[in-house]
Formats: sequence, structure tokens, C-alpha cells
Amino acid sequence: MENMELKKDYKLIDGIFSNEEAGNILTALFNYKIDYHNREDFSNHIRFNKDISTSKQRIQELIDAKNAIKVMLEESKMNPSNLVIKSTITISFEK
Repeated sequence: MENMELKKDYKLIDGIFSNEEAGNILTALFNYKIDYHNREDFSNHIRFNKDISTSKQRIQELIDAKNAIKVMLEESKMNPSNLVIKSTITISFEK
């Protein structure tokens, strides 16, 4: 691991989108993350009886963010314009 970079960024989303395109992309992304946490919660709770309260909190944060974005997109319909969306994934190693 000595030759590996300790931190690397990857572009996930980087573009200009119509209101509808932005809504589709962001809704799909947030829905996927919410579904992922729900599946993991179910699996961890059933198989290992793990505490899932932290994950439940994360699910609620994702739902709140998705709803806030939905409101923002609705409001932006009054002033039609394209939306610039940028999202970067940063991966680093924790020691």
C-alpha cells in the first residue's frame, strides 16, 4: 500500500441538466442509497441482530435531502433554466 495514493477523487456527476433530467438523476441516486441502507438494515438485523439506529438515521437524512431537492426542483420550474450538478466521490484510507 506504500505506492498507492492515500486519497483519490472520482467524478460521479458533472454536467448541465434540464429540470426533468436533474430530477431523474438525483431521484434515482437517492432512491438507490435509501434502498441499499434498507436492504443492509434488514439483513443485519435479521442475521446478526445488529443495532440499526445509525443506519436508520442515515436513511432519514437521505429522505430529507431527496425531499429538499424535490422542492428546489419544483421551485426552479418557475424560472426555467438548466441545472449544473457536480458530485465527486472521494476515497481515502483510514488507519
